[in-house]
Amino acid sequence: MLIILALTWQTAAWFINSADFPSLLNVIDSFIYHVNQGDMLANISITLGRVFISFIIAMTLGVIIGIIMGCSDKVNELSDTLLIIALNIPALVTILLCYIWLGLVESAAITAVVINKIPTVVVMIREGARVVDQDLLAVAKVYKLSPRITFFKVFLPQIYPYIMASARAGLSLIWKIVLVVELLGRSDGVGFALNTLFQFFDIAGILAYTFAFIAVVLVIEALVFRPLDKLTSRGMNHDSA
Repeated sequence: MLIILALTWQTAAWFINSADFPSLLNVIDSFIYHVNQGDMLANISITLGRVFISFIIAMTLGVIIGIIMGCSDKVNELSDTLLIIALNIPALVTILLCYIWLGLVESAAITAVVINKIPTVVVMIREGARVVDQDLLAVAKVYKLSPRITFFKVFLPQIYPYIMASARAGLSLIWKIVLVVELLGRSDGVGFALNTLFQFFDIAGILAYTFAFIAVVLVIEALVFRPLDKLTSRGMNHDSA
């Protein structure tokens, strides 16, 4: 399928013959140039660092808040309106306010990304906590399992699919928000590089960075999420056996 797409793209570029539609070969040449002569690797590593920090903070806070809201009807009732508001505030508004209030600094960039990500995690984890099998929790109580064992062996495995779903969806969202954050207020990173390429109408360079970005996401999926899925599945099957 990828070969067909590549051939179609290259053929279309030859027929269109426009600088606004670079051929696949031009994009590959641009990619090689930015890797060897430019600062693509440095920008990607900087963006990855911001994504990683924002992802860890947002997932940790989002899971904690989501579990609390899902397990407590009163907390959920008090917080639901605030959650709805947080979900619907445009990311651009949050980014601009963080830069205005905190300045054009790294902490403002991370804060803006985290604030935009947490509500989506909370919503998914809250729904997972709501559907936890209460009978299993009752059995754990009958057998006098400690709260720690009950949480990690009975409660957490039931919401694991929701955690993984929010992690995957959240990672894609954080990538996009980080690029906007870098475009608006940072002097490095992929977002800054894309803004520079846009000013020079370097479409081949923009597409080269896009492909590099996609490659990084696929590598993270293959090296992190899929092995983690398999490891957790084996652990859950072992526990059930």
